[in-house]
Amino acid sequence: LLESKMGFISTMELASSNQTYDGLVRAVSNGVYDIVIGDVTVTALRRELVDFSNAIFDNSMRIMIRKTANINIDLFSFLKPFSRNLWLLVLGALIYAGIVMYIVERQDNGALQNQSILSQIVMSIWYSFGNIVGYGVEFHITTAAGRLLTAGLYILGLILVASYTANLASDLTIAKSKYIISGLDDIKNKKIPFDRIGILVGSVSEEYYLREISKGSRNYYPLSSPSDMYSSLARGIIDAAFEDNGVATYITNNIY
Repeated sequence: LLESKMGFISTMELASSNQTYDGLVRAVSNGVYDIVIGDVTVTALRRELVDFSNAIFDNSMRIMIRKTANINIDLFSFLKPFSRNLWLLVLGALIYAGIVMYIVERQDNGALQNQSILSQIVMSIWYSFGNIVGYGVEFHITTAAGRLLTAGLYILGLILVASYTANLASDLTIAKSKYIISGLDDIKNKKIPFDRIGILVGSVSEEYYLREISKGSRNYYPLSSPSDMYSSLARGIIDAAFEDNGVATYITNNIY
């Protein structure tokens, strides 16, 4: 249509795969090309070199994140809801309550009589454990002090079981839905190393990264082409990369 109306003969060339966006802009500025058609982002620095037409497709920048690996099976994950010190405190409280129960019940409780001292202590500790976890008991308490201690064990058991259940559910939920980062603030806060962030050299993402994140330091992992970006993410060389929203949506939904 342009050829027929303006009367010129066009020569169309496909840019090489290793050509950068900044390189295309400089090529137009230097007269190598008269027009470049592509997803070239408009920036203030590029406007100083060339003019841009009205945007055909509005675009924005998005962070592409490598998929996290499968959750590793940890046979001791049931211990994670409580810290080591808290587990030791619970164990100490259990033994202490059992010994106190033995002291207050050994004279009046028939279930503890005619047994060795070790058996009486073990039965008292087992009684305390059963009350905390809601398992039940094998003998009944006969003294007022024993009943008061039993009430305390019930309350302690309710608190521990509720806290353990909530913490375990939270840990499992986070482990299932955990991503490397959740947004740009995580990158600025160095949640992942800068050399694990892939930046396409000569792109607007490089300009943005140098201006807003690294303050001019080229501490990122340089990428030569979009295909290099996708393969580096897939192979685990980098953890995150910047890409145009439209391209990133298409790539993640249809290819990767």
